[in-house]
Amino acid sequence: MLASQLIHTGFPAVNLFDKASLVLRLMDEYDVVHLPVLSEEKYAGIISKDDLMDIDKTGLLASAERSFQKVAVKGEEHFLTALKLMAQNDLSLLPVVNEQAELSGVIPAKDLLRAMSAFVGNEERGGIIVLEADKRNFSFGEINRLVETNDAWITQLNTHTESDTGLLVITLKVNKIEISDIIATFQRYEYNVRFYFGQEEYANELKENYYHLISYLNM
Repeated sequence: MLASQLIHTGFPAVNLFDKASLVLRLMDEYDVVHLPVLSEEKYAGIISKDDLMDIDKTGLLASAERSFQKVAVKGEEHFLTALKLMAQNDLSLLPVVNEQAELSGVIPAKDLLRAMSAFVGNEERGGIIVLEADKRNFSFGEINRLVETNDAWITQLNTHTESDTGLLVITLKVNKIEISDIIATFQRYEYNVRFYFGQEEYANELKENYYHLISYLNM
């Protein structure tokens, strides 16, 4: 998914010569703590509510220009780039610009979170398994094979390296909720299983179905 697919055009942009009081009012109205600033129709940066508190409410945004964050993403960039920039700069929205530094719109944080949720498959049912391994021993083919031997398949796989241990942390999502057989297989092949989530959800589902059955029989 590209950043351009998440653009929202319903948020206002402000100008260098707008008063701080106007910008604060717009932030409250749109429930954000950042807004993009334009200078002669070009993107000049993003102003935060905290920075506005440091200037006189009748003062102009131009007096706070040194505080602007020069952060933006281009429409053709992947949405994960937008996510990284938003997280690094603690933004409530991220401006999207074109090659001419013209503002195309913004991506609100909540829309980016929804996109991330869909990207990692949160809307699909399944169990989650977190493994750790030495990077030199990581084999996607073997992990996939071990999952498939239990009549399941991987719907999502993410990895990251821990800075303090150097270990590769592998997070799997599989299409089964009852994953005890998969866990046992990984342990049998000497994988270190850090966490797993699925059995409890499966048990709760069985309990709920049981109560539905009892209620039906008591009608």
